[in-house]
Amino acid sequence: MPALANDELLKLEKDPKVWAQQAGNYANWRYSALDQINTKNVKDLQPAWTFSTGVLRGHEGGPLIIGDVMYVHTPFPNTVYALDLNQEGRILWKYQPQQDPSVIPVMCCDTVNRGVAYGDGKIILDQADTTVVALDAKTGKVVWSVKNGDSSKGETMTGSPVIYKDKVYVGIAGGEFGVRGHLTAYNLKDGSRAWRGYSMGPDSDTLIDPDKTTLLGKPVGKDSGTATWDGDQWKIGGGTTWGWFSIDPEQNAIIYGTGNPSTWNPSQRPGDNRWSMTIFARDVDTGKAKWVFQMTPHDEWDYDGVNEMILYDAKIDGKDRKLIFHIDRNGYAYIVDRTTGVPIRVDRTFDFVNWAKSIKKEDNWRPVVDPKFSTAQNGEDTNTKGVCPSALGIKDQQPASYSPRTGMFYVPFNNVCMDYEPYKVSYTPGQAYVGATLTMFPPPGQTNLGAFAAWDPTTGKRVWTINEPFSVWSGALSTAGDVVFYGTLEGYLKAVDAKTGKELYRFKTPSGIIGNVTTYEHKGKQYIAVYSGIGGWAGIGLAAGLEGGTEGLGAVGAYRSLASYTQLGGQLTVFTLPGK
Repeated sequence: MPALANDELLKLEKDPKVWAQQAGNYANWRYSALDQINTKNVKDLQPAWTFSTGVLRGHEGGPLIIGDVMYVHTPFPNTVYALDLNQEGRILWKYQPQQDPSVIPVMCCDTVNRGVAYGDGKIILDQADTTVVALDAKTGKVVWSVKNGDSSKGETMTGSPVIYKDKVYVGIAGGEFGVRGHLTAYNLKDGSRAWRGYSMGPDSDTLIDPDKTTLLGKPVGKDSGTATWDGDQWKIGGGTTWGWFSIDPEQNAIIYGTGNPSTWNPSQRPGDNRWSMTIFARDVDTGKAKWVFQMTPHDEWDYDGVNEMILYDAKIDGKDRKLIFHIDRNGYAYIVDRTTGVPIRVDRTFDFVNWAKSIKKEDNWRPVVDPKFSTAQNGEDTNTKGVCPSALGIKDQQPASYSPRTGMFYVPFNNVCMDYEPYKVSYTPGQAYVGATLTMFPPPGQTNLGAFAAWDPTTGKRVWTINEPFSVWSGALSTAGDVVFYGTLEGYLKAVDAKTGKELYRFKTPSGIIGNVTTYEHKGKQYIAVYSGIGGWAGIGLAAGLEGGTEGLGAVGAYRSLASYTQLGGQLTVFTLPGK
């Protein structure tokens, strides 16, 4: 039997000197056991070297570090660099795909990419035009490439692949163009397709077994992926998969969330719209769905469910439980049993979250929607005002971090509300299929648009909270030095005390940070690395030169003042402590 890619990756994720996966490990912890940089000396951190990516627009994701090589990626055109750490970033090789720029207009919220994956001596890249490419990690030469979609229909790729066993797993973006979401597994050796599981459709498409796949512990029944849709609306139903994937080796499962249903006008798609807004657990070998849990049935606010699923173990009521921690765009924090898919607790993240009155076990964990903030009940061409959170979500894809030392999660937040007016829209392949006009602004009585906080899963509450003038759109990193790092839209890299939230360090980088903070060790020294490059949904006004308040799906008006603090850029900055 051939060696499996995860044999190497499971070994690498235990080595804190490297950073071989975008999330650090299969459980999506974004935690490092390195402690050379700690609460006492982080104040002395200084830039060690920098690297210009040569690309503007939003730089999401982060670099991978394996041995003496760092792998850096960019937004469109999705250039990949291999950098020599022994010579402070000398370029070993460069891969620059030739993509048709016509893909840019069908990328919903900037031309971002969330990073490459490594496995079996290959670097895997999801290109914007839906090409999945395997590059030789030593030379950058193309080993294989395969098309995962059709950009002429609005299908694009912005996510980061995950490699496990002998397969690479990729999602698809384009919910704002009526794309039907799916998760696809390709064979790592040659790029041939192993399986594809759609978010909605008949059982043969969703890979759901009506008798064995469960919802809240009970079989879902036949064709659950079409039964809650009106006619054939499911064929353009959204539920795209542009977020993060977790792997649970014990369950042999890949766990992830699906996005919003299409269109944003809920009146045009009556029903629960299964399985959009859903946590899926699928068998990694066959794609068969083990269980599903829909967080926001009949979504009326664009609360995509794609945010990271952080896998961890804890005692609850004296029993060892295998759990998922997930803060959803809808403003609620979910703790779910990852063996059954049944929630254990659901907590409101901020008091201003108002679209649902509650989400409780007594209601089968189904949100009790407040009619005042229901865009469906208020109807087409009615401006539903003061909905919290906005479509940006209480947090978007920017990943949280889990520290096993403190038992807490460190979460980047968006404190943004909205007015939402749906209108009738017709579907044309490759054309925007949104059907709503949005305006965004801070919550009542607040001026800050963001926060960074520590979350205690045992109490379901924030332990400490740092208010930020703008959304925190960067991924967090926690370390064994009890330091937590994150970036801000103005461009600051910040370091705070994991236990108290006290700020210990800040450094202004050349552009806003929407990338994820990474750490590694090289020649006995610990380094911190992060991309600068304003963009993403929050920074789309700057990235794409938009000025209208409702442009950028409503984000431009809320973040207009960001232009006074930062400008476009594309740079990697690497930090370390002074001395040899």
